[in-house]
Amino acid sequence: MMGGTSVKSENHSQDRTEGMSAGLSCGTKKTGFVVMAKPVGSVCNLRCRYCYYLDAGERRGEAPVEGRKIMSDEVLEVFIRQYFEDNPGPAVQFNWHGGEPTLAGLDFYRKAVELQKKYCPEGWEFWNNIQTNGLLLDEEWCAFLAENRFDIGLSIDGTEVIHDKYRIHPDGSPSYEQAAESICRLQAHGIQPDLLCTVTMDTAKSAEKAYRTLKNFHTGWIQFIPIVMRRQTGEGTEDTEEQREHTAEVELTSESVTPEAYGKFLCDVFDQWISHDLGAVDVQLFAETAQVLAGGQASLCTMAPVCGRVPVLEYDGNVYSCDHFVDKEHCLGNVKEHRISVLLDTEEQKAFGMAKRDALPEKCRQCPYLKLCSGGCLKDRFLEGGAYDLCEGLRMFYDHAVPLLKDIMAMSRKRIPNGTIMAEMRSRLKKQGKRV
Repeated sequence: MMGGTSVKSENHSQDRTEGMSAGLSCGTKKTGFVVMAKPVGSVCNLRCRYCYYLDAGERRGEAPVEGRKIMSDEVLEVFIRQYFEDNPGPAVQFNWHGGEPTLAGLDFYRKAVELQKKYCPEGWEFWNNIQTNGLLLDEEWCAFLAENRFDIGLSIDGTEVIHDKYRIHPDGSPSYEQAAESICRLQAHGIQPDLLCTVTMDTAKSAEKAYRTLKNFHTGWIQFIPIVMRRQTGEGTEDTEEQREHTAEVELTSESVTPEAYGKFLCDVFDQWISHDLGAVDVQLFAETAQVLAGGQASLCTMAPVCGRVPVLEYDGNVYSCDHFVDKEHCLGNVKEHRISVLLDTEEQKAFGMAKRDALPEKCRQCPYLKLCSGGCLKDRFLEGGAYDLCEGLRMFYDHAVPLLKDIMAMSRKRIPNGTIMAEMRSRLKKQGKRV
């Protein structure tokens, strides 16, 4: 499964468990942290062309395993018990990722819920979030998820043509129809899944169509995840001329979106959103940007000043610094031997998290939008001086969207109806020559 993950708060979904910043125990005070638990590791029933996690086991030197890898009952119980003990509460969220986490089977999650009820302190509450491709979500699965109030993040790449180009079965067959059917099946059981859509060059060229297709599922929440992947030595390329100019220096794959294409994509989707869908659809980046502009803190870790508090728990109990750094160098220890909260407080992990802020290039420190992007994700800061690959695309988006967002928020505070606000936005965009 592709990495765009989401964290769902008590009130709303947001993608990526790359979401919530956290800390550790300090004296008698606890501050939270978020774990991305991977009950089957990198095992998946799809072979998405842009997947960064399928070879995670190989990258950390793991020998091939015959049969399916599933987190043991011992690791599961130790994790759940620790998670309740070391988080401040009174609400605790469990996040299940992969690979494809539903491959662990329904009995695994029945056991997880049983253990959560066992260790949840009196007066607290917990809930679960699964990031899935949706292929296994039959009636039995959906009934269980609904009964136990699971939140679902489901990957679907906008239009059917684009989805079926990238999200394919091992035999090369398409998967869009199965994903779309699972969305409808979840909705029939009262679950509105969060839709996770990657942004490749193909998606960027079809911004309005991709957005319209996703919003027409009427789930209410969409997250766009830009694809930025380094090309492996000897890997072939199908780059366009625009990509060749951008990737000549940084060697990105043909699926990777360029900064200019990403910026234009965000602007095009934003214009459609403010013209037609305020109050009806939430788009993660737009919601997070508005939250920061209003004086709040972003819950998306790529927008946070520092990181390092969203570790990965693999099926074997090993804990890693981050979803994008699951390798020998970033293995912090094993949950059976060390508490996750203690592992997060090691000097190595603190240095990993602080590097996001401390290694910012001067260009970022002087940028008026630093508080919005915080220099971007560490995995994509490989341009000269440690700059973020998609920096210019985000700047393009912020130049266009921030003034409009501020005006929308000001009108909303005056209790101006969304319909009136959208009419005003359409008028402004039309004067700029935009097609809305």
